[in-house]
Amino acid sequence: MSIERFQLLRNIGQFDSVNAGAQIPLTKLTLIYAENGRGKTTLATIFNSLSANDPSLVVERQRLGAAHPPHVVLGLANGPIVFQNGAWSAPLPRIAVFDDAFVAANVCSGIAVETAHRQNLHELILGAQGVILNTALQGHIARIEEHNRALRQKENAIPAAARGTLSVDAFCALPADPDINGAITVAERNLSAARAADAIRQQAAFASLSLPQFDTAGINALLARTLPNLEAEAAARVRAHLRNLGKGGEAWVGEGMGRVASVSAGHEHDICPFCAQDLGASPLIPHYQAYFSEAYEGLKAAIAQTGQDIKNTTHGGEAPAAFERSVLVASQCREFWHAFTDVPKIEIDTAAIARAWIAARDAVLAVLRAKVAAPLEAMELSLETIALIEAYEGYRTAIDNLSTALQACNAPIAIVKEQAAAANVATLAADLARLQAMQVRHSEPVATLCLDYVTEKAAKAATEGLRTQARDALDNYRQNIFPAYEVAINNYLQRFNAGFRLGAVGSVNNRGGSSCTYNVVINNVAVSLTADAGPSFRNTLSAGDRNTLALAFFFASLDQDPQLAQKIVVIDDPMTSLDEHRSLTTVQEMRRMLGRVSQVIVLSHSKPFLCALWEGADTAERSAVIIRRDGASSTLAVWDVRQDCITEHDRRHELLVAYIQAGNPATERQVAAALRPILEAFMRVAYPAAFPPGSLLGPFIGVCQQRLGTVNQILGQADVVELRALLDYANRFHHDTNAAWETAAINDQELTHFCNRTRAFAQRA
Repeated sequence: MSIERFQLLRNIGQFDSVNAGAQIPLTKLTLIYAENGRGKTTLATIFNSLSANDPSLVVERQRLGAAHPPHVVLGLANGPIVFQNGAWSAPLPRIAVFDDAFVAANVCSGIAVETAHRQNLHELILGAQGVILNTALQGHIARIEEHNRALRQKENAIPAAARGTLSVDAFCALPADPDINGAITVAERNLSAARAADAIRQQAAFASLSLPQFDTAGINALLARTLPNLEAEAAARVRAHLRNLGKGGEAWVGEGMGRVASVSAGHEHDICPFCAQDLGASPLIPHYQAYFSEAYEGLKAAIAQTGQDIKNTTHGGEAPAAFERSVLVASQCREFWHAFTDVPKIEIDTAAIARAWIAARDAVLAVLRAKVAAPLEAMELSLETIALIEAYEGYRTAIDNLSTALQACNAPIAIVKEQAAAANVATLAADLARLQAMQVRHSEPVATLCLDYVTEKAAKAATEGLRTQARDALDNYRQNIFPAYEVAINNYLQRFNAGFRLGAVGSVNNRGGSSCTYNVVINNVAVSLTADAGPSFRNTLSAGDRNTLALAFFFASLDQDPQLAQKIVVIDDPMTSLDEHRSLTTVQEMRRMLGRVSQVIVLSHSKPFLCALWEGADTAERSAVIIRRDGASSTLAVWDVRQDCITEHDRRHELLVAYIQAGNPATERQVAAALRPILEAFMRVAYPAAFPPGSLLGPFIGVCQQRLGTVNQILGQADVVELRALLDYANRFHHDTNAAWETAAINDQELTHFCNRTRAFAQRA
C-alpha cells in the first residue's frame, strides 16, 4: 500500500490551500521537483510527522499569517489519512525519510558527532525488532530511575534519629521480636550493671525478713493449767481469807507458810510462825499448804515468764525496731537491685503491722495477767484475742512469703555480680541500641515507612532482573546485527566511491542509554569521532563525505529491515553536498531500492538528477510532480520530465528531423542556425582528442587537411571536403561568421538539402 495523492495541503509552509494534487497520481516511483524554498522540505516534514506520529513537526510549520492551523489530507488506497486539529487520524510508521533531519539526528550536526547522534544511530541500526528490545531495556532503566527517586524519598521519610548509626537497609532488615520489651529491659539492666560494676560488687544480697510467731497452742496450754490436788472449795476459802487480809496478804501468808517448817522443828506438830500455836487443829492450814506448794509457785513462774518473754523479747523490746530496720534494709537493697534484675516490690505497711502486732501482743499479755492473778483458774484465749492473733499472723505470713521471694533473687543477683565483673560496656551499649532500633523499626509509624521502603526496594530488584534479561536479549541480538551492519555500510560506501570506510561498528550501554560506536578509517588509519586534537570526524570528512555517510547509513538500515517490502521510502534532496561523481551511484542505488520497497518518493531541486532517475524507470511505475510558485504561495502540478531531460543537442536534432519531414517555414531560421552546433557536438563526441571543448570547426578542418595520408589522419579526403561544404553553408547563419545572420535569405530547398547532408554526415561518420 502506497501514498496515492496529496489531496489537500492547507496553511502549512508555502502551501496556502492546495488541492491540485488530488488530480495528480503518485506511483511506485514519484519524483517531485522544486526550486529551493518552494516546499520540498515541508512535504518531507509531513512524511516525517506521519511516520513518527509527531504532530509538532507539522504544527510548527504553520503558514505565516495563516488564521487557521495546518490541514493535510493524504490519499491512500484504503482511505485518506488526515492531519487536523493538531493530530493525525492515524500514523503510518512504514514511511522511512532521508532528509536533513535524518542526518542531524543520526549522523552529525554540522561537523560534530554528539552522544545523541550515536544513540539515534544505535536505534537505526537495530531496526524495528531491535528497537523493541532496546525500548524495553530503556523502559526498565527509566523505571529503575523512578525506583531510585522513590527510594530516596522513602529513605528520607524514615527518621534518621530512629535508625541511629544504622543504614536504612540495615535498619529495615532488623527482625521483629515479640518479646522486644523484655529483651530491652534485660539489655538495659546488663548495661547498667556493667556501668555500676564496683557498686554491684560491694552491694549485699537480700537477708531474710521475719516476724515472731505467737505460740497460741502453748499459751492456751499454760492458761489451762491448774493444781489438781487443790480443791476448788479450799482454794476459794484461801482466796477469800487472803482477800480479807488486804493488799499483800497473799505474800505475807505465803512467806509465813515458808517459815512453818523451821519454826516447827523439834515439835511433833506444826507451829504457827506468828503465834507459836499448834496448827494441827486449823482447818485452813492444809489448804494453805496446798495453795503455797512448789507446783503452785512453778505455775505462777511459768505464767510470769511467758508474759515477760512476750513483752520484752519476742514481741516487745527491740523486736519491733529490729523488724523496722530489716524492712528498711530490704527496701534499700531492692532499690539497688531492681535496676539489674527482676526483684519483687516491697510493699510493707509497717505501721499497720505494728498496730496488729501490738494489739495481738497486748491482748495476749492481758490474758496472761489475768492468769497470774488467778493461777488456779483454767483460762483460754478469747475469740477476740484469737482474731487479733490471726490478723497479725496474716502479716507475718506475707512477710515470710516476701522474704522467700527476695531470697530467690539472690541467685540471679549472683549472676549479675559475675557478669558485671566481666562485662564490656561498649558491647552492651551496642546491643541495647540495636534492640531499641528493633523496637522502633517495628513500631508505628516507622514500621509502615519501612514497609514502603522495603516494598519499593523489592520492586526495584524485580525491575533490575527484568533489565538484565532485556539487556541480555538485546546483547544477543546486537552480536549478529552490528557486524552485518558494518559490512552493509561499507558496501554502500564502496559503491558510492567514498574514500573512507567505517571500522569497529558496535554498541555500548551507558547510563543515558545504548549508543552506537564506530570510527572512520581513512588510508587504513582509524580516525576518532570526537578527538579534540589531531585527525577526527570534523576535520577529515568533507560535507559531501558526511552526506554520503548519512545516505549509506540510511540505505544500510533499510537493508536490515525485515519489513522492507512494505516501506515507503522518501528521499529529500540526496544530492545536497554530494560530489558529482557520486550522483550516478546514488541513482543506481535508488533504482535498486525501488524493486524492494512499496514506494519511493524523491524530492530534489536538481533536474538532471531526477531526469536520470526518470529515464531508467518503468514508464508504468513512474510519475512526476513539480512544486511551482502560485502568487505568494506554492502549488502542485504535473511535471513534463521529458522536456527537461533532453539536451540542446537533442532539441536541435529533433528540430532538424522535423524540418526535413514537414518543412515548417516558422522554424527554418532556427534549423539553419542549428546546423553548425550539430556538427560541433558530433565532432566533440566522435573525435574528443582532436576536438576538445572550445574548439572551432574551421581550425579543426585545417588540422584534418594537414594530417591526410599520415598515421594521425582524422578524416578522409571526401569527409574533409564534405565537412568544409557543410560548414560554409552553416556559417551563413551563425553570429560568429555573419553579422547579418538573422536576415540572411533562406531557401527551403537548399536548407532541406543541407539538412539531409548534415544528418547523413553525422550518421556516416
